[in-house]
Amino acid sequence: MGSMRGYDDETYGEAFADIYDDWYADLGDLDTTVATLAELARGGRVLELGVGTGRIAIPLAPLVGEVLGVDTSAAMLDRLASKLGGDRVGAVRGDMVDGLPQGLFALAFVAYNTLFNLRTAARQAECFRAVADRLTPDGAFLVEAFVPDPVRASEADIGVRSISADRVVLAVSTSDPRAQTAWGQYIDITETGGIRLRPWSIRWATPAQLDVMAAEAGLGLEHRWAGFDRSEFDLDSPRHVSVYRKSNRVPSRESLRS
Repeated sequence: MGSMRGYDDETYGEAFADIYDDWYADLGDLDTTVATLAELARGGRVLELGVGTGRIAIPLAPLVGEVLGVDTSAAMLDRLASKLGGDRVGAVRGDMVDGLPQGLFALAFVAYNTLFNLRTAARQAECFRAVADRLTPDGAFLVEAFVPDPVRASEADIGVRSISADRVVLAVSTSDPRAQTAWGQYIDITETGGIRLRPWSIRWATPAQLDVMAAEAGLGLEHRWAGFDRSEFDLDSPRHVSVYRKSNRVPSRESLRS
C-alpha cells in the first residue's frame, strides 16, 4: 500500500500548527459553518474530531451546551489554548478512535477532510463505531470531505502554493489509487529560516464508502449537502457535508452498494 515512511498520527499537527491559521483562515464561510453545526446540535454537547487550533470550535462554543475537541497534536492544542475563547473548548489529546472522551454528545463532527487522516479503511470504520457509541439516541455525526476524482487519483503533482519576496512554498504530492491513499510535502523556503518540510498523508473514501461505514455503525444518512450552506449535492459537487443520525432507519449494506 502506498504510504509515506516515517509519518505517524502526530506528524501533521506538529508540521502545520504554526501556520495553520494563516494558510487555512479562508476555508469556507465560518459563520455559516458554525450556524449549521449549532442547529444540528440543538443546544446539546458537541464533540469535534481533529479540533486543531479551534478554528470552528471556539466560535461554536457559545452557541451550544459544551464543546469538547480531540486532537493528537500537542502543538495544535497549545495554539487553541492560547487564543481568545480557547478556554471555552474542552481540549482532549488523543486520536479519533481510541482517544475519544466518554459521555454522550448531541453532535459529533469532523471537518475539512480530517477523517481521512485515519489512513486505513479499518480505522475509519472504527471511528464511525466509536462516535456512534458516544451519541445520544437522536445524536448526529457530520463529516465534511472532498469527493474523490478518479481521473486525478493517480496523478503525481508538483506546483507552487505561494510566492512572496522572501518566501516560496512548493507543493509536491503523489498517490496510490488502488489503496485510495495520497501523500505529499509542502516545501516552505524562506530567506532567513531556510527550508521547512510540512508533510501530509491521507486515505480517502467515497461518499458511498462512508455511507457503508456509517450503516455498519448503526447510523443512517439524513442529509448530504454540497457545503455547510446546505446547497444541493449532485454528481459534480467537489465536496460533501454528510449528516448521519443515530435515530435514522439504516438501509442494508446491499442497498448502499447498489
